[in-house]
Amino acid sequence: MSATHLKDSDKASQEFSEVVDTPSNVNAKIQNPLHGIPHDELLVQVETFAKEHDMMDILHFLQKGALLAQNPAGIHEIKELDDADREVIRREKTHKWSQPWALYFTVVLCSLAAAVQSGSNGANLSFPQEFNIDFSNGGPNASTNQWIVGLINSAPYISSCLIGCWCSDPVNNLYGRRGTIFGAAIFCIFSVIGSAFAQTWPQLLVCRLLLGLGMGIKASTVPIYAAENTPASIRGGLVMSWQMWTAFGILLGLAANLVLYQVGSIAWRLQLGSAFIPAVPLAIGNVFPESPRWLMKKMRYKKAYGSFKRLRNSELQAARDLYYIHRQLEIERAIGKGSTYVTRFVELFTIPRIRRATLASFVAMIAQQMCGINIITFYSSTIFSDANYSTRSALLASFGFGLVNWVFAFPAIWTIDTFGRRNLLLFTFPNMAWTLLAGGLSFFIKNQRTEVAFVSLFVFLFAAFYSPGEGPVPFTYSAEVFPLTHREMGMSFAVATNLFWASVLSLTFPRILGAFGSVGAFGFYAGLNVVAFVMIFFLLPETKQRTLEELDYVFAVPTSKHISYQAKVFLPYFIKKWIFFRRFTTLKPLYNFEEVDSVTVFEKGASH
Repeated sequence: MSATHLKDSDKASQEFSEVVDTPSNVNAKIQNPLHGIPHDELLVQVETFAKEHDMMDILHFLQKGALLAQNPAGIHEIKELDDADREVIRREKTHKWSQPWALYFTVVLCSLAAAVQSGSNGANLSFPQEFNIDFSNGGPNASTNQWIVGLINSAPYISSCLIGCWCSDPVNNLYGRRGTIFGAAIFCIFSVIGSAFAQTWPQLLVCRLLLGLGMGIKASTVPIYAAENTPASIRGGLVMSWQMWTAFGILLGLAANLVLYQVGSIAWRLQLGSAFIPAVPLAIGNVFPESPRWLMKKMRYKKAYGSFKRLRNSELQAARDLYYIHRQLEIERAIGKGSTYVTRFVELFTIPRIRRATLASFVAMIAQQMCGINIITFYSSTIFSDANYSTRSALLASFGFGLVNWVFAFPAIWTIDTFGRRNLLLFTFPNMAWTLLAGGLSFFIKNQRTEVAFVSLFVFLFAAFYSPGEGPVPFTYSAEVFPLTHREMGMSFAVATNLFWASVLSLTFPRILGAFGSVGAFGFYAGLNVVAFVMIFFLLPETKQRTLEELDYVFAVPTSKHISYQAKVFLPYFIKKWIFFRRFTTLKPLYNFEEVDSVTVFEKGASH
């Protein structure tokens, strides 16, 4: 690299250290709303808060919590803290996975909702024959039947993105997170049972459309609920349990397909109906605490504190989080009122901070469909059949794909909060591109056994790269990025985006497969992986280890500044360090933590 280029790169780095207007956050400063408030004045503010919300009985906890939130790194400087308090806070950092059982129970049980989405993969091999819409052997109606099968597969996603997701905002507003999740679970139970008893393909279509209503509501609510309950340091690892249970649901469906395919003409009915199983514990286990942030949104602070006590290890932590979030929410309410359904939707695109979150969540969600995972999730049995697999072998290979997809989701529990959401995507997308392309080219192999082996190998490798990256990130990321005032509406938009393109994919793939063949279909999605990589590189800010409220400052950074930083600072740094092997090259961080203490990050430059 030339000296001139290096000089320009250094100059570009200097541009990002300029201090400018904080409200637009062009200098990318992450601000603690309690920073700089004098000790005595802060205690008076906390006392006023306690009186307003009838919480004087816990004033001492609130005051200690506020001082700790203001200066989280100075636990030895806060005279109000005793040794037991300091030990609790130290343990919070050294044993971050040591959390109350209620927190784990809440997140895992709710994420069971994802397992309902086990799909109709194996049933695709039999229900078309049952309803006389088979297209596997060609024929005069093959093209029409391809569209019908695609419509049946895409039906839940169509109704989710058009209706279900958009019901999430008003339903959450009326019934809270718990009530919404319970209602969605009941809806999913009866609709999948109805699918199993369908007598015609239009009846099956209607049942799957009804399933989509419940799917859209729960998919827009559960990740939010999990994100709002968990501490920032492990939020990614716990919220991604949604992806783990999604992968488990896919595995469950594929296992049911394999077990049931030989039971005769009712196999597809049992395969579709098996999806009700994970929804049952979700419905009967609805005893978890309500989201404290939702309660604070409704000004029910005493109940929010009670909920925090169940979700944290001590009253001090509960009081700290309550007061810190309260002060951030005051800022959020000033950003956008979001008083009505329509205004909340409009403000997704008109308020700069929220618009940036909308764009980032859109990129994360659409990338999940661009990567091609669902061409395998929905149609792996069909694809493997095209590779000259027998029915049993196709189902067995599909089960293997589901197993890999589930097993490789586990590493993300630890990596998503250490490597970060953005880095996981940037690492896995190029690998998904080449494995998908290689899998498509394997169809050219003339030897049947070799072809079968290589198609399976590259599909499994593709799943192994997908599961710790684009698998957990989109729903985790989208649940984090919106302010509380617009969180339900923002998540509704994000999930609707994801499911709309899922419906397009499942609707069109039978026709794409018929027109392009397996090689062309795989190659097409390999190319989309490259496009998605570029979008993520320029448009996706990192969110790891920041509280939900601190992300207001991350998304106040203009998109143009973020793009400019990636192009002028990060990319030259990457080239110098990893292509020219200049190991001592340093990266000027985008976000500035100077003179600002954070509840979650203690050192300047962390969380990049």
